[in-house]
Amino acid sequence: MRFIKLTVSYDGTNFVGWQRQINGSTIQQKMEEAWLSISGETVTVTSSGRTDAGVHARGQVCSMRTETDFSCRTIVRAFNARTPTAISVLSAEEAFEGFNAISHSICKTYCYYIQSGRILDPLRERYAWFVPHQLDIEAMSQAAQYVVGEHDFACFQSTGSVRRSTVRNVMACTVSGRQRGPFQDIDFSVTADGFLYNMVRSIVGTLIPVGLGRQKPEWIRELIEQKDRELAGQTAPAKGLFLDHVIYADDASGGIHTKEPTSTTVGLDGSMG
Repeated sequence: MRFIKLTVSYDGTNFVGWQRQINGSTIQQKMEEAWLSISGETVTVTSSGRTDAGVHARGQVCSMRTETDFSCRTIVRAFNARTPTAISVLSAEEAFEGFNAISHSICKTYCYYIQSGRILDPLRERYAWFVPHQLDIEAMSQAAQYVVGEHDFACFQSTGSVRRSTVRNVMACTVSGRQRGPFQDIDFSVTADGFLYNMVRSIVGTLIPVGLGRQKPEWIRELIEQKDRELAGQTAPAKGLFLDHVIYADDASGGIHTKEPTSTTVGLDGSMG
């Protein structure tokens, strides 16, 4: 039995999420069906995180077990020949026995993209949230710093998922932006040891009132202290969210490394390049 680590990129627009469901097409379903057609094996492809409907990934990490003797290069080619064009396997690596994409991860980084200003850029509409106002990026950046650290993030957890604890450790949280003609592009990035249900999208949605000048940056600290989701901002749309990369500890038995996939950006034509 071999354990394989896969790094996968996908456009989640037309999927109902990562995890198999009865109400629509999912990335997990397409990958498991592809492997069955390739090898005749029925496997479970486990991801580092179950992205929701409409959420994208640049560096989703998955694990699977196989009894085939296909080389890792062949595994990549075979997957990409059998999965939809919205899914690409970027790499396959031999992993240590028992490797699990969820339990062996140390932290993940998510990115969220906002396109703001008075005019919608139609070439980014598919991969960014359009907010029809000019936003104060500096104020949003200051507010994001209150998220960093180990906190109880109950105020940023949507209903629908029961967790034993709502405490998470956020290692970094940044907001940056630039003016591009009439368009204002804002990039949000957060790295943590784990995330609650809709946590990233809830943080982004809560930063908008700060960017509009309706709340001070310190409001974020107050919300975290109050632990009440009803007091925080809206949940940002799924389409602007990307799972950027996942970090794993070096393992002496081979296969898992801390090396991150090369960073990519959302192109002006809406592509993930």
